[in-house]
Formats: sequence, C-alpha cells, structure tokens
Amino acid sequence: MKSFRQELWFQVPQRRGFINITPQVEDCLRQSGIREGLVLVNAMHITASVFINDDESGLHHDFDQWLERLAPHEPVSGYRHNVGEDNADGHLKRQIMGREVVVAVTAGQLDFGPWEQIFYGEFDGRRRKRALVKIIGE
Repeated sequence: MKSFRQELWFQVPQRRGFINITPQVEDCLRQSGIREGLVLVNAMHITASVFINDDESGLHHDFDQWLERLAPHEPVSGYRHNVGEDNADGHLKRQIMGREVVVAVTAGQLDFGPWEQIFYGEFDGRRRKRALVKIIGE
C-alpha cells in the first residue's frame, strides 16, 4: 500500500467563505499515482471545515445564512469563549459543518455521486490556514 500527504493552504479575506477544493484534491490524487483507495481531506484549524456538497452559489448563500442564524457572530459578548477573542461562533459553525471527508478512489478518480464536490469552509478567516490531503491505496 502507498500513501501520499499534502497540505493545501488558504487565506480567505473575509471572516467566512467557501472554496471548492475539488481540483486541488484531484491534482493530489494524480500526483499520488494511487488508483484504488481512499482520500481523506480535513481542516487543520478548529474554525474551518471540509465538507461535500453541490457547487451552487445559492446553496452556499443559504449555508452562510443558516449558520449565522444558528451561531451568530455578534454579539461577541454572548459567548464565554470570546474573553479576549471573537471567534466562538467559528468553532460552533465548524462543529456543524464537520472536520473532514473521506472519498473512495476508483480507477484513479474520486468516486463521487452526482453534483458532489469537496469544499473548504472558513468561519474565522483573514489569515493563512490549511487542509490536509492524505491518500492511501494502491
């Protein structure tokens, strides 16, 4: 069995944002040479997420609005975690959207269902953060 590891780096200029990272993950898969196996992609920061869904701008807007209703950024004084910080909502949003995804690799391709794409979700942006791509297989 072979393994491959690469970090993808992001700097989202706003507090929140979604980036389709499917092309970068596919590039990692090509570099790995693995034809059958699994790809793990996880956010390496506790206020960011990796998830799978449709690449549709209306849906991304709906995610953003829904998450803000569930865990509003303001008032920052409403969170105990925010003593000296202002990102408690980012921790909660990450918990909702998830830390990681695992995708099967079949015949050297990501084995997706219809419309599925991999996204990096940022909930406390404006600084460099990373996601890990780990591929194992043969």
